[in-house]
Amino acid sequence: MPNNIFEQIKKINEYGQEYWSARDLMAPLGYARWENFDVAISRAKESCKNSGQNIEDHFRGVTKMIKIATNTTKEAPREIQDYDLSRYACYLIAQNGDPRKEEIALAQTYFVIQTRRQEVHDIEIEDNKRLFLRGEMKTHNKNLASAAKNAGVMNYGNFQDFGYAGLYGGLRQRDIHAKKQLQKNEAILDHMGSEELAANLFRTTQAEAKLKREKIFGENKANFAHYDVGKKVRQTIKELGGAMPEELPTPENIKQSAKRLKQATKKLLPKKK
Repeated sequence: MPNNIFEQIKKINEYGQEYWSARDLMAPLGYARWENFDVAISRAKESCKNSGQNIEDHFRGVTKMIKIATNTTKEAPREIQDYDLSRYACYLIAQNGDPRKEEIALAQTYFVIQTRRQEVHDIEIEDNKRLFLRGEMKTHNKNLASAAKNAGVMNYGNFQDFGYAGLYGGLRQRDIHAKKQLQKNEAILDHMGSEELAANLFRTTQAEAKLKREKIFGENKANFAHYDVGKKVRQTIKELGGAMPEELPTPENIKQSAKRLKQATKKLLPKKK
């Protein structure tokens, strides 16, 4: 929609993120007075809060200086309130605007379509990341199993439990399985998002490296080395302000990600004549 008014007034910040100025958006939505438009913004912010989103992530309050005419020939600067709005914020404003305005109806159509397109794009990115990381986990779990065997580990399941316990604050595999509310035949790695998979991949690769680098031998020593690696990964996540792995959402089976990507690929392929 390159000629759409909402595309024309869209801005891009220094991080490559799109946003809209509320002042620029006001007129295309059919509002002549800021006071009236601010009411619609307030309702949209309340909707944002009720949906569990952080308001500041979508409605960033800013002040701007404008020049206004005075009785003299000089123009006087004046400070005005504005918002830098995300696409989601614009969508909520359109949804909470005056439905009698034709401009609101057009905006609702535009932002609903564009928001849905973004959601589909984000899902595709997450699907690709999950599939890649899950494949890496299969490879590096085999490498870790080999390193653990060389270190004298006989009970590999117990060895894995020590690593999970370090990373998940004491939770073993069965505890994680129960927390995710999975069926008996469902693997916990198949129900991890990309962030959780990445944390486990780091645990796995570093545990393998530690066993080899320090020439650790003995089942107990290997178990506690794996635990220490998991604990350090957890501490790093905490220091970075990230969510603990056991608190991350549990996505659907990764097979659904593979299915969606396969269907998307089919759509891109030329149809056979």
